[in-house]
Amino acid sequence: MGLQAILFDFDGTLVDSEALHYASWCKVLAPYDILISEAEFCDEFSGVPTVKTGHILQQRYNLPQSGTELAKLKNLQFVETAASQKPKLMPHAIDVLSLCSQHYKLALVTGSTRDEALPVLTYYGLLEFFECIVCKDDVTDPKPHPEPYCLAMAKLNISAQDAIAVEDSQTGLTSAVSAGVKTVVISHLHSAGQDFSKATWRCESLAAMWQDIVKPS
Repeated sequence: MGLQAILFDFDGTLVDSEALHYASWCKVLAPYDILISEAEFCDEFSGVPTVKTGHILQQRYNLPQSGTELAKLKNLQFVETAASQKPKLMPHAIDVLSLCSQHYKLALVTGSTRDEALPVLTYYGLLEFFECIVCKDDVTDPKPHPEPYCLAMAKLNISAQDAIAVEDSQTGLTSAVSAGVKTVVISHLHSAGQDFSKATWRCESLAAMWQDIVKPS
């Protein structure tokens, strides 16, 4: 059976949210007078789960709060920041989602919480494109574990051979591949140096992904 569903990542794939995540972490770290440049921070932590980032920062700077506590503060700060400053969509995101939704089932599989993702999806009118949405809140083990992709496929009632994933980071790629899903990687400035050797395809944009891989012949 041919392709039935496309499973999209969110941050870095559909929305250019790195700057807002960086700004949110800066607010969390400000009381400790910790300053990290945006380029340095995003290059290191692009695609890295929030809790893992929290643990790394806690250990690196010997912070009094746990990595989990820091991650919770960052998630709350992101929700507050995004309430007044929405991240930009990646180029061609709406057009490609519209085209794909006419031919395939679509799912959103994100490492963000629902409080982080849904306001942005609502703001840009993207909710209508997705038959299911899997957020970090919905799983026990988020990316890079395969559970998010396995849950999305269960919700869509499809098997791995019927789907492809679209990701921008090694973390997301690992999650999708571990779930048995062929994956398109569309890297960006901050993830370009990551290991994408397990990707089935590499594309320079969402538009190229549509044109070269999923557009029905």
